Amino acid sequence: MENLLLTLLILTTLYVLVSPSNVPAIFTFGDSIFDAGNNHFNKNCTVQADFPPYGSSFFHHPTGRFTNGRTVVDFISQFIGINFQKPYLETKIAVMNGSRKSYPHNGINFASAGSGVLRGTNEESGVIPLQDQLQQFRALVEQNLIDKSLVQKSLFFFEAGSNDIFSYFVPADPPSLDPAYVQAMLVEVATFIDQIYKLGARRIVVFSLGPVGCIPARALLPGAPIDKCYGKMNLMVKEYNHGLERMVNHMHIKYPNAIGVYGSIYNIVQQIRAIPSHYGLSDVSNACCGKGTLGGLLQCGHDGYKICLNPNKFLFWDYFHPSEHAYKLISKALWGGRKSRIRPVNLKTLANITLI
Repeated sequence: MENLLLTLLILTTLYVLVSPSNVPAIFTFGDSIFDAGNNHFNKNCTVQADFPPYGSSFFHHPTGRFTNGRTVVDFISQFIGINFQKPYLETKIAVMNGSRKSYPHNGINFASAGSGVLRGTNEESGVIPLQDQLQQFRALVEQNLIDKSLVQKSLFFFEAGSNDIFSYFVPADPPSLDPAYVQAMLVEVATFIDQIYKLGARRIVVFSLGPVGCIPARALLPGAPIDKCYGKMNLMVKEYNHGLERMVNHMHIKYPNAIGVYGSIYNIVQQIRAIPSHYGLSDVSNACCGKGTLGGLLQCGHDGYKICLNPNKFLFWDYFHPSEHAYKLISKALWGGRKSRIRPVNLKTLANITLI
């Protein structure tokens, strides 16, 4: 009887650990929506979330993630059945000091909070721009520090651009919407996709920006409305998102044997905002953690901040970022959602497609 129970336990454990998908790893690039702690290991960077109460709802300590728990990348990793990816800078330090023998086989997170697709965005804050994230990945591939066959099987996640657009509106008298600004952003994204494809990426997921004009931090901007979203900002976001989707739609033609997927975060979040009670939310306007108008005038954790009783009821954790509960809702829509949310296929399908 004991042997039977032991066998059942082993089988159950194997079932939990062995993923049926064809994806062994996720490589992630972008900003604070995806950052798993890179900025914490970048001592020259002033954009940080490595202090309480960040991380309080899941990890029970700060991890450098700009939310109270897991991000979309973490949830998708769990859905696939692989461990959370470590920040690139953490693994680099560990390999260099000998505490790790090699780079991890479940992927690496290169995202840096505060960064943009334009190199100059928040440069003074010491963030790692998209171009440098790409160079970090390129160096690992070219030096054979990560296996090329692993790269070809992996998911590649990209999400960035909100910091570029928010920065555009920071001046007291922001200029009129300039199509050239968005076009310059899209040129950088196109170059990034081209380069990761050449380095072996074949499952490329491009996430749209959410409605940046609705974040509580708009209270910091001169002339931004408080009782509704900042429509002018969301117009720029939509223009950028449309450009991203056009890129994805042409990916199968431009890049043989690659699959491009577009995750419509904007639509997902707006659907949640339209009927919050359907998703277990009671507040889709204010930050759970912050201070002042909309909780958007002070970063969570800084002196004088206030925190809500139940973060799971809030769409926003802090002045810029969703709560873990919101990330979970978004992740489920991306994993198994319809084409109105992610297209041409969802992430579950993408993870199980066998590439030739």
